[in-house]
Amino acid sequence: MHNTLMEALQMEVKEKSKDLVTIAMPVTGNVKQPVGFLHGGATVALAETAASIGGMEHVDTRSQAIVGMEINCNHLKAKKDGVIVAKATPVHIGKRTMVWNIHVEDEHGELVAISRCTLGVINQ
Repeated sequence: MHNTLMEALQMEVKEKSKDLVTIAMPVTGNVKQPVGFLHGGATVALAETAASIGGMEHVDTRSQAIVGMEINCNHLKAKKDGVIVAKATPVHIGKRTMVWNIHVEDEHGELVAISRCTLGVINQ
């Protein structure tokens, strides 16, 4: 994932399958808002990345790609340090669209955010 947002934000895939994708991201200065808390946009980027990687497990990547169509995110807990982990699971896997639920937890297993992402399946 060289020269990608994943690299810039130090995201690390921990688990990848058709049914579950788990990605960790450290809460560093690169992902904080000016007052020192985890930026909501970084959390959303992590959530969409986890869903997208899961979506790629369901398509032929030689001829198809996954793109984000819509994402929502409820931020439930502020973080200033540590690690957050996105766990994405599929709700709907269709030929043209997919819907994924993503729970974002901290290193203690506490819920930081919950998100739902709709993906589009496109031809390359």
